[in-house]
Amino acid sequence: MASKLLLQRRLFRFLQLSPYSLCSFSSSSSIHGSPFHSVKATEISSLSTSSRNFCSEKSNLVDQFHGPAPIDYSSLLQEGDFHRLAESTIHNLQEKFEDYGDSIDLDGFDIDYGNDVLTVKLGELGTYVLNKQTPNRQLWLSSPLSGPSRFDWDQDTKAWIYRRNKAKLYKILEDELEQLCGKTIVLS
Repeated sequence: MASKLLLQRRLFRFLQLSPYSLCSFSSSSSIHGSPFHSVKATEISSLSTSSRNFCSEKSNLVDQFHGPAPIDYSSLLQEGDFHRLAESTIHNLQEKFEDYGDSIDLDGFDIDYGNDVLTVKLGELGTYVLNKQTPNRQLWLSSPLSGPSRFDWDQDTKAWIYRRNKAKLYKILEDELEQLCGKTIVLS
């Protein structure tokens, strides 16, 4: 029965029909304009179980698939505050990374900043990318060790925090760069 319901849901989404529109087909009509043009309405009706059919009452299946709930941005930083904090963080990190690069001997070490994106190349060890995501008021980090992370500004700790594990941006970068390059870096 579960597989029949799954098939019904997929069919509704594919055909973009409400459950009521399937009732209007006669038993000899076919569904035109789709790859299933040879499927008869009677064949579709036979997919339903005897205890439930397409036309008995309004289904919640269609309402469930209209997409995610909207995000409440009222609790986020104001855009101007976000830009000020994010740019300050990125420029501070850029300066620290440049000093760090001068203190280590690593082939392929390079730093690039443009279009609000900070890229730190560590040669064969990988590349870090840090950029602003203004609509979400987040900093996004791509790391060769930990992968992608999204950081929100935490007013209480005055730090960029990864909400999934409460890790701080600077602490993650300090730990990973020391692990990769073998030399301590202090970012905070």
